[in-house]
Amino acid sequence: QVQVVESGGGLVQAGGSLRLSCTASGRTFSTFAMGWFRQAPGKEREFVAAITWSGGSTYYPDSVKGRFTISRDNAKNAMYLQMNSLKPEDTAVYYCAHTQRPIFLIRTAGAYGNWGQGTQVTVSS
Repeated sequence: QVQVVESGGGLVQAGGSLRLSCTASGRTFSTFAMGWFRQAPGKEREFVAAITWSGGSTYYPDSVKGRFTISRDNAKNAMYLQMNSLKPEDTAVYYCAHTQRPIFLIRTAGAYGNWGQGTQVTVSS
């Protein structure tokens, strides 16, 4: 079973950058696809990025494509989200999780399990 802890959130001005980290426990980390989601107050959890177990494929919604980059280091049991050109609408709690479901579900929050506690990202205008 994979347990995760997110870190790296904070307060940044619009146009700034942050790098989130997701550190996982468990020897099977490298066998799972991983994803980042975010949730703003009063809104549903939203897909942000995902990466296959090898790191060979990545997925993004149009809202962050070209600004965010997901990566992973299986040797360190870690996953990262580099966020550039941040906007106030990126403000949310960011969560990471893993999935064993088919690839066509990789953008679906319900396909993921063992969520971390999240890390707050606040972008001021």
